[in-house]
Parts: sequence; C-alpha cells; structure tokens
Amino acid sequence: MSKILVIDDDQDLLELVKLAFEKEGFTVLTSTNGSEGLATAFQYHPDLVLLDVMMPKVDGWETCRRLRELSHVPILILSAKTAESDVVKGLGLGADDYVCKPFRVSELVARVRACLRRAGAPPRPEKSTVLESGPLTIDVARRRVTVRGEPVELTPTEFRLLCYLARHRGQVVGHRRLLREVWGLEYGDELDYLRLYISYLRRKIEKSPAEPEIIKTAWGAGYYLE
Repeated sequence: MSKILVIDDDQDLLELVKLAFEKEGFTVLTSTNGSEGLATAFQYHPDLVLLDVMMPKVDGWETCRRLRELSHVPILILSAKTAESDVVKGLGLGADDYVCKPFRVSELVARVRACLRRAGAPPRPEKSTVLESGPLTIDVARRRVTVRGEPVELTPTEFRLLCYLARHRGQVVGHRRLLREVWGLEYGDELDYLRLYISYLRRKIEKSPAEPEIIKTAWGAGYYLE
C-alpha cells in the first residue's frame, strides 16, 4: 500500500483527493501549507508528494526545492498555474510531473501510479554497472554521473533519461519510445516533456548546450549518444 502526501491549502480539494486515492487503496496524508507539508514529509516519508503551488507560508516552488534537496521522493505538482513557464519552472525544480487544475481524478490517479512505478522499478541488469560515452561516465549502481571527470547532479528523471540513452548509445531512440520507457505508457504523446528534459540535461553536461557534443538530435526522429 503506497503512502502519498497531498499538500494544498484548498480544503475541498484535499478531501476530494483523499477520498479518491483511499478508494484506490492508497494511504493519504494531508497538509494545508508548505511548512506543515515539509514537516509531515520528513516525519512520515511518503512514497509520493502531490503539491500545490500557491500556498501560504511556504509556497509550492520552495517546498519542491527543499524536498528535492533532501530526498528523491516523486513529486507531482498539481496547480492552477497553467502557463508553459510555470510547467518549465516546476520540472526544473525537480518535480517528476505537472498536472494542471482542473483535472480528472482518473488521470491524476494514472499519473500517480506511473510516477510510483518509475520510482520503484528495479534497476535493469547490466554486464557492467558503468556506462561510458565519450567524456560521459555513468556509474549506475552508485547513481553517479561525471563529465570530463567532474561530478554532475541530476534529478531522478534526468538520470533515467540519460541512462536509457547511454544503454542505447550509437542508436537513434525515437521520441515516443523514450517517453514510454522513461516516463511510462501514459506519457507517449508528451513531446514537450521530452524536449524540456533534453534541454535540462544539455545544460548540465554539455560545454555548449546550443552545440551539443554528447546528446545529439536526429531531427524528426529522436535523440542519441555518440
């Protein structure tokens, strides 16, 4: 039974989400602001956090940042802020997914299950736990990435995406295949997600993100590592 924490200052929404997820067999914890939510997260160690953005005391952006500093717990932002810049900001802070309000409960449940599957998936067997591609080295077992000998900090989603490309280095991996394999079947059409995360990875591992040498684009087809 998975335990999720819902942090939102809308009491009606809290009750709706709590009832819906308890009906699906989840244990649900609730908090009405970011400060209380952080304390609850650190005390009870939920398997996933559903997080609103616009809240008193500590808003969702800061709550997400603090959670990600100390934990790899999956974070799904649930917000009425629907602008692309807000989605980009949330994912850039380390959230695993972003769902806009209003939402369908069935979609939210599906997204939560997908996040939990990704977080709980066992590591794929490798002949070697170290993957290398040019200046890039990935120690899968220790979850360490270095570029030209320098360590690079990645979010869980960035790490999964980079590992998948590294396992298939030299091959062009299609957009939808990457989405299905890294995010799950529910994300097969979320091409904007993929572009965002490729952009995040390039900023962290490329000398010049505008002229990438490690993660290459096969225009109209997908991405690949040399």
